Amino acid sequence: MLTIRSEVPPSRIPELTDLMRTAWWMSDRTPDEVARLVEHSDVIVALIHGPTDRLVGFARVLTDYTHVALVLDVIVDESRRGSGLGAALLDAVVNRSELAGIRSLELVCQPELVPFYRRWGFTDQVGASTLMRRTTDTRLISC
Repeated sequence: MLTIRSEVPPSRIPELTDLMRTAWWMSDRTPDEVARLVEHSDVIVALIHGPTDRLVGFARVLTDYTHVALVLDVIVDESRRGSGLGAALLDAVVNRSELAGIRSLELVCQPELVPFYRRWGFTDQVGASTLMRRTTDTRLISC
């Protein structure tokens, strides 16, 4: 049994922080940073495994609700990857009613995940667009 929630209450911030620390790009996030990003995200999708009441998946979206929505921090508990939770998470994101009329739903992923995201209509064919980044986090610019 899986419950989809549209919030992460303060009591679950340590659990979400631990989940995020399993991904290389967010391994150094602190509970205060995680609480702030949850507070300032426009859409939250959290997967809770019913029998254990554990947070097993998370994604968030930043959007103007008209032209663009950016899906961020998609993550599934390491022990449950490959079990369909990622698909449940993405289904919950792309089927959110408040995102239905948005012209462009976008995300950034590692090359090996492109086939996974294609299942929801995402493409790496973005015309002449180039991802550019200004960051102090060297993990995000090294190859």
